[in-house]
Amino acid sequence: MGAFTYGVPHLDVPSLAYASMPCLAAPRAPPAARPLTLALTMKHAIPHLLAIAAALSTVLAASGTAQAQDAAAGEKKAATCIGCHGIVGYQASFPQVYKVPMISGQNAGYIVAALTAYKKGERKHPTMRGIAVALTDVDMADLGAFYETHGQSALKNIAATTTAPRAPSAAVGALLTKGACASCHGADYNKPLIGAYPKLAGQHADYLYVALTSYATSGNPHVGRSNGVMVAQVKPYSRSELKAMADYLGSLPGDLKVVPQSRWR
Repeated sequence: MGAFTYGVPHLDVPSLAYASMPCLAAPRAPPAARPLTLALTMKHAIPHLLAIAAALSTVLAASGTAQAQDAAAGEKKAATCIGCHGIVGYQASFPQVYKVPMISGQNAGYIVAALTAYKKGERKHPTMRGIAVALTDVDMADLGAFYETHGQSALKNIAATTTAPRAPSAAVGALLTKGACASCHGADYNKPLIGAYPKLAGQHADYLYVALTSYATSGNPHVGRSNGVMVAQVKPYSRSELKAMADYLGSLPGDLKVVPQSRWR
């Protein structure tokens, strides 16, 4: 939910070239003033440069992950995942009862990001951390590749028959606009801006609510998520507002689904 807008200080190349010619350059500021001017310029430029660096690192990381993905290898590594995510209607009981998230059709980059966060402890969940710590970066990339295309033929059939998503109520629409949720997750919440962001449309509403409230949980060694962007995003909302948004997002048509495991596996 939400997104940052990154600005880049404009560099006037012709002016720089002009100023580089001693005979044409404008009179220079007194030597004493130049350090202060440079300091002020750098002070304003540094936040922009840091923002650009962060954005580039995310894109490059996602690109490296995509190159390492092997869906066929991921299928062989998914036995542990199937026990929960491959059962229709399966519910978790920690920290409360809710349906486990649908991951078939989810973005590979997001699956990798989520598993990495569990492994690092940035997402607190005993079961998922226990699974993630045993995975290498290659394992995560392979699992992401597998689940991104898992049940793809069925997804195409669904996409061909679904109706246009219903508009939110005025109240829910205002909440989504307030958080600028579509700027990261896409106008239909099914085509995020980049692959590291999750598809939300059609996800189990009770899971979405638990996920959103986990970003608002702090100081608990067993529950909570520490993603700085999402922590800031959920802060202005009440629990009832988060639930209203989760209910709406869960009602939308999307690519996510549960693909039951074949008995012949």
